[in-house]
Amino acid sequence: MKCPLEEKIGIPELLVGREQEFKKFNKWTANMPKKLSKSWAILGRRKSGKTSFVQRLFNQLWSANGQVIPFYISISDRSVWYPNFAIKYYRTLASHYISFVEREPSFVTELLTMEQIRDYGQTKGISVLVNDVTSMLNDKQAGDYDLLWDTAHTAPHRMASRSEQRILVMIDEFQYLSVHIYRDPVLKEKPMESMPGSFHEVSESKVAPMLATGSYVGWMLEIMGKYLEAGRLSAIEFSPYLTEAEGLQAVYKYAEVYEEPITNETAVQINELCLADPFFISCVIQSNYPGRDLTHSEGVIEAVNYEIAHRGSELSGTWSEYINKTVDRINDQNGKRLLLHLNKHNERYWTPRQLKATLQLEESEKTIHRKLIAMVKGDLIEWGSADIQFRGLQDGTLNLILRHRFEMELAEDQTIPDLRIGFREQVVELQRTNNRLRGKLADVEGKAAEYLFANTLRSRKRFKMADFFAGATDETKLNMVHVQTRLIIQRADGKKMELDIVAESSDERVLLVEVRKRQVKANLTDIEDFQEKVAVYQQQNPEQAVLAGFLSLGGFTESARQRCEQAGIGWAKTLHYF
Repeated sequence: MKCPLEEKIGIPELLVGREQEFKKFNKWTANMPKKLSKSWAILGRRKSGKTSFVQRLFNQLWSANGQVIPFYISISDRSVWYPNFAIKYYRTLASHYISFVEREPSFVTELLTMEQIRDYGQTKGISVLVNDVTSMLNDKQAGDYDLLWDTAHTAPHRMASRSEQRILVMIDEFQYLSVHIYRDPVLKEKPMESMPGSFHEVSESKVAPMLATGSYVGWMLEIMGKYLEAGRLSAIEFSPYLTEAEGLQAVYKYAEVYEEPITNETAVQINELCLADPFFISCVIQSNYPGRDLTHSEGVIEAVNYEIAHRGSELSGTWSEYINKTVDRINDQNGKRLLLHLNKHNERYWTPRQLKATLQLEESEKTIHRKLIAMVKGDLIEWGSADIQFRGLQDGTLNLILRHRFEMELAEDQTIPDLRIGFREQVVELQRTNNRLRGKLADVEGKAAEYLFANTLRSRKRFKMADFFAGATDETKLNMVHVQTRLIIQRADGKKMELDIVAESSDERVLLVEVRKRQVKANLTDIEDFQEKVAVYQQQNPEQAVLAGFLSLGGFTESARQRCEQAGIGWAKTLHYF
């Protein structure tokens, strides 16, 4: 897969998991050529992975070179003059369209000018591009900005209608359209609140359906209800949490990329305490906690606590944006008590009357109701099916931040809560039985075997190759000083090959490991291919004594096992974690 759109997450490998989400959206895009897909809106808090997911979807569609042409634009959290936004919108659309057709990735980020787009249209005989650019430039010069924007925002539907191809209109952070587009270049403080309503009609297009994202759920739902009513955008909740197995994959991947030492035991602990939230995990892996050490339980607990408790941490800072905006509206003890109570008891819905009685509040039910609505709009709690039902978010990360921030202020003895006590209890429960730890690692084994094994090698101080591989003849203990995964090497003829694990010992020996995760037996050809990699590595590194091991979770055919024995390659069918 090519990545013409630079993904916000950084290197593509950092996007881990989301298998169910991709399965759902791939089915949706597959139905677009048949005009069966309606527009969707992905709703979820900041740092939940929406942007990375949508950008990956763009790159997948671009690379597939099929019938669906992706168009992606992100709405910035800053003011933009109406006609300038219209021009940018159209330039982005046309550049992405031409990039896809011509297979030129540079046009995705290096947008073509309006003149270049018109020239392309004339050369290729695409009248819609020629006519659009001409009319837009004339309309801007004449000050007919409504006509300018009308041409821009209807262009995807019109362009897709002229061919058998479909255009997917991806608008990231859609809610900012209502506050950052202004008509008057002088009076910037008067935004066009109804700007999202421009998409009222085109959002129903089956040849150019929309995929909008929003980081402020309450705000987005309000916009959709007011300007895109009748279900023109189907709302899809985007959870910030991965599955437990995917979260564990994320821990290993982030630790490898950021070169942060962990063990298989602490990997499970990090995932557990971070609730399988990839953003939380990345914050802990990169935490600025002084003396950070994630190779033992107490180090993990301190780093997790720091990310929650320290106002300067990335995790705390992200949630502060949400919390501060809402607390400013309800800046009193009762409002904070309501917020803390709902998020501590988020297993049920509460009415203003029930909250008044439970918390013994003197305020009227009407005042309590008003504060609760403000919290809903601030995305700190959620509505139930009735207008008077409210519940704390099902977001463990937010709950931890709120507890630390408000419990001390509201407690009679003004004692700051020590979340580390609860974390230690969780770790003790994990450590209570090795079987539970092994079970969690087994869940991810097939998807990340090389990372599991690489961490095992890093965390074992000294070991014999025979501790892991049958048929190993070298009896001298290895002392690992550097372990890396997926090392690319190149043959003399230019062919590239990949070594799954390269583990260097302090005595100029190196262990090369091939990892087969499929539940099928490794055959003779697999062993021969690995032998070739070993030979190429040895030629390029003659000063090192090379040891070789082959891990196949599906086992080995008899001929493959015999070849391993003849060639001095150790073989293993299971991972040894501890």
